[in-house]
Amino acid sequence: MTKIGFIGLGNMGGPMAANLAKAGFDVTATDLSIAALDRAVEAGCKRGDSVANVVKDADVVVSMLPAGQHVRSVYLDNYGVLANAKEGALFIDSSTIDVDSARAVISAATDKGFAMVDAPVSGGVAAATAGTLTFMVGGESDAFERAKPVLEKMGKNIFHAGDSGNGQVAKICNNMLLGISMIATCEAFNLAEKLGLDAQTFFDISSTASGQSWSMTSYCPAPGPVPNAPSNKDYQPGFAAAMMLKDMRLAQEAAHKAKASTPLGAQSEAIYALMEAAGKDNLDFSGVMKLIKGSL
Repeated sequence: MTKIGFIGLGNMGGPMAANLAKAGFDVTATDLSIAALDRAVEAGCKRGDSVANVVKDADVVVSMLPAGQHVRSVYLDNYGVLANAKEGALFIDSSTIDVDSARAVISAATDKGFAMVDAPVSGGVAAATAGTLTFMVGGESDAFERAKPVLEKMGKNIFHAGDSGNGQVAKICNNMLLGISMIATCEAFNLAEKLGLDAQTFFDISSTASGQSWSMTSYCPAPGPVPNAPSNKDYQPGFAAAMMLKDMRLAQEAAHKAKASTPLGAQSEAIYALMEAAGKDNLDFSGVMKLIKGSL
């Protein structure tokens, strides 16, 4: 039986680890949160009291951490993954982090003879729980093929994006587009309302016309047209505005380093930052509709 060490049991990592245990893998997990670790144990994982303890016998190490500095620390410090993993282990980092950190950690891992991929996800907590995440994977082809059977137990769409770090590239470009398109969708619904066109009628028209987008048809920010959207649940996340702001900032950081022009991305980052400044970054990111309507 494949032994998996899982590091990071937050809103996404917890369900992901649970699905691996449910699939029959021997999962040992750890997290700084005792409550999160308790939930993982209830879901079938073994309790690990440290990173070193979790990875020492693991065939595969999966990590889901908040930011680049945490990934660097967990993998590169003396108590971390590279110093304690067994020979031949495969590492899968599903954190959403900056491209430079992803590439630096993968380079350090491969220099020590390990295989590693960056595999950030899309789909949110609901997809993590259902095992239907989308994984965007960067790394060598052999490492991707080794990671795929594990990823398939947590997701339904597994894409190889190319070289190391390209999973992060795909994630930040996708989410920059999503963040921008959500704001545009909110502005369109707000303008329609101001001009006397109700949300359902505008939805019926635009969702089948050239203005159609995922933000409209799957995650409509105006209450009413899409029953399961956060807009019909008082904008409870979903995907929190704080997480979208993180991704927009990662995109802008990458754009500056690549000398790429992304003026709409920059303006959208500033708009989500206004939600943070208003203390409303705990709303779903589609709650930017309330900001645009002036009701925050």
